[in-house]
Amino acid sequence: MTATIEGASEIALGPVHELTPGEGRTYVVQGRQVAVFLLSDGTVRAMDAVCPHKGGPLADGQIDDAVVMCPLHQYAFSFDTGACTSEGVESVRTYSASVRDGILTLGV
Repeated sequence: MTATIEGASEIALGPVHELTPGEGRTYVVQGRQVAVFLLSDGTVRAMDAVCPHKGGPLADGQIDDAVVMCPLHQYAFSFDTGACTSEGVESVRTYSASVRDGILTLGV
């Protein structure tokens, strides 16, 4: 899905039921790929969708409540800060995400 709203501080991405608990999905927001994850507790997290190491698809990675692991080389990135848990790998940008009335929203 592609979402673009000039000057907006929040963007509606679509119904939260399109996400599978415990998995991620990539959206294109203002020309940028963003991975959005629905955690087991019902909260949503968002970060850049591309691993800075070798371009792995973070939305396809394994998650827990704190990190997503890149499926290519198992580098883990914090949902809170975007920092990689391994030295020498750049951080990814994180975004605020929430669900309002069943609609997934992303802060930009």
